[in-house]
Amino acid sequence: MTAVTEEHLGDAVSDLRARLEGVLALPGEAGYDRITPWNVTVPVRPRMVAFVASADDVSTVMRFATQHGLRVAVQSTGHGALPGVGAGTILVHTGALSGCQVDARNRVARVGAGVRWQQVFDAACPHGLAPLSGSAPGVGVAGFLTGAGIGPLVRTFGASSDYVRAFEVVTGTGEILRVTPEQHPDLYWGVRGSKSTLGIVTSVEIELLPITEFYGGALYFNGADAAAVLHEWARWGVGLPETVNTSIALQQLPAVPGVPAVLAGRLTVAVRYTAVGDPGEAARLLAPMRAVATPVLDTVAQQPFAALGAVHADPVDPMPVHEGHALLRALPAEAVDTLLAVAGSESGSVQTVVELRLLGGALAREPRHASALCHRDAAYSMCLIGAPVGPVAEQVVAHSRAVVAAMAPWATGGQFPNFAPEAGAERLRRCYDEDTLHWLGQLASRYDPVGILAVGQVARL
Repeated sequence: MTAVTEEHLGDAVSDLRARLEGVLALPGEAGYDRITPWNVTVPVRPRMVAFVASADDVSTVMRFATQHGLRVAVQSTGHGALPGVGAGTILVHTGALSGCQVDARNRVARVGAGVRWQQVFDAACPHGLAPLSGSAPGVGVAGFLTGAGIGPLVRTFGASSDYVRAFEVVTGTGEILRVTPEQHPDLYWGVRGSKSTLGIVTSVEIELLPITEFYGGALYFNGADAAAVLHEWARWGVGLPETVNTSIALQQLPAVPGVPAVLAGRLTVAVRYTAVGDPGEAARLLAPMRAVATPVLDTVAQQPFAALGAVHADPVDPMPVHEGHALLRALPAEAVDTLLAVAGSESGSVQTVVELRLLGGALAREPRHASALCHRDAAYSMCLIGAPVGPVAEQVVAHSRAVVAAMAPWATGGQFPNFAPEAGAERLRRCYDEDTLHWLGQLASRYDPVGILAVGQVARL
């Protein structure tokens, strides 16, 4: 790449504006500040922002960046935003790619890269069809799927990216490709799990499932019962069938609008539960957790599929966040005691949420079409979320690392791409095994030979 100089860039920017169907904004210009990510702690200050209106716009930006020695990053909601998007970068903002069409007969949705899962719920659920989203309907579809997609029904159906029929991808060379198991199968393998390493997704076609309801919600317990609840959850989860998905979270939720008063300002324990199939059997399977202590709040019931996001009740509004993440191979009683010691009621924990999510089931089996998603054999995912603001800001980060370190004896050493995003070689080695990382690097060299997309969490040789 040729280094960018101010002398020639001015006229070139004017030319780029004229060629884009969408809008180009420089710092200080109207619209530029729309790029503030959902995680407001991440500084995102690119040289310019292209609010693209089509795949052709993305291609134009790629070619412009190549010509002028710039790199290209992509953002929609900014849930996975990372530092590094600065003066040498053009940010492609895909929010205007908001088309969402449902083919109910063939059970397929075609959605633009700016679409959030809630929009797919609104379009699909009236037809009795269900998208395999994440736990938060406000997250973007494309970013979730390029990070493989570990959702609240992952034990039952596997990774959400396994249900992608096709992508439209703009590569680092500016090519616009339709990517399916038959067309560019190498990209189809790699895009499902490698984030923006191999190109920018502008639209995606996903399979919808004929599900109208689920049995689920959350049981919330007093923090004083954390030891009994967490130990029982660890024992109980081992024998659950694949129709059941569950996670448990030690929560210290703030007293803000939307948080029930009974949960605000103190430690509570949330047992999240989703099950498909017979609701009577689902209720029977949950009974041991209902009996372990008296819930302070019980939201579990037969619910329409469109209510799936209420199970985890993830925050919607932008906020400051620091995440920690590890995958665990087991959760024996000793591991539970260790977690309670560093994150339980007597630990002085400054984390907002410390979650354990049961994996296994369909996730552990190889899908019909292999992907770049690694670590399918992990038994649990551990995720920590804290708000690094005010006097505890530094404590949040340090304590998160301390919790992950304490659980290291039971950790696999791996991570999932969408959890606790981070740049750097060490992060990549945690997300991918050696062979997968090698092949992603080879594909990146083929589809982005000058490294236009080498920004943030991308795999390069």
